[in-house]
Amino acid sequence: MLRFMPVGDSMTIGSAGEHTWRYRMWQHLRETYGGPFALVGPRETLYDKATDAPTSYEYAADCDPAFPRTHLAGWGEGWLHMAPLIGETVRACRADVLLVSLGLIDLGFYTNAEQTAENAQRFVAEARAANPRVRMVVLPVIPNVRAASDAPFAAEVTRFNELLAKTVADLDEPRSPLLLASPPPSYDIHLDTYDGTHPNASGERKIAAAFADAMYQAWGVGDSYAM
Repeated sequence: MLRFMPVGDSMTIGSAGEHTWRYRMWQHLRETYGGPFALVGPRETLYDKATDAPTSYEYAADCDPAFPRTHLAGWGEGWLHMAPLIGETVRACRADVLLVSLGLIDLGFYTNAEQTAENAQRFVAEARAANPRVRMVVLPVIPNVRAASDAPFAAEVTRFNELLAKTVADLDEPRSPLLLASPPPSYDIHLDTYDGTHPNASGERKIAAAFADAMYQAWGVGDSYAM
């Protein structure tokens, strides 16, 4: 069984009432992956805006009850927060493939581009220490409302994405492949988010597609994502 772990920030954990891109990815893998698989992780909840905490179990009403809600994602968490957790979590959950979407929170509140890239490198090292054959797909920071209106922040995002690409190229190895997903080419903060940052239904599908297409093109896992 191939065990996928979604790792991310608010765009990955999602809010009460949402499907999340994790759900879209699970649907896609169920339709296209030929073998047994699972989504794994130590957390199950969504973020609840009413309580300002990750306390909700209320996914969208039409989510398939079979959907495995497990993940490693948190509202306001970034590479800085996940790097110390990932080794123990990979070991405990026996994760084979990490689907990682991080960076926006780091750059917005905690670290500059260079420091964020260093935390990404630490994340990779810790994951591999726990599972020397772990595979990772990493999504760059995608368009968001702050980058659209804050030029210095946009420059940090661009710089980090460049450093992330270099990190992936430098650290990729056959035993533990490291793959950079392409940002969704048509992602539009006015059409694919509900607030300029967090994905709506179309944004969820585009993020899932970025991961799915990367795995299919590089590793032959599943198929390309049907939008």
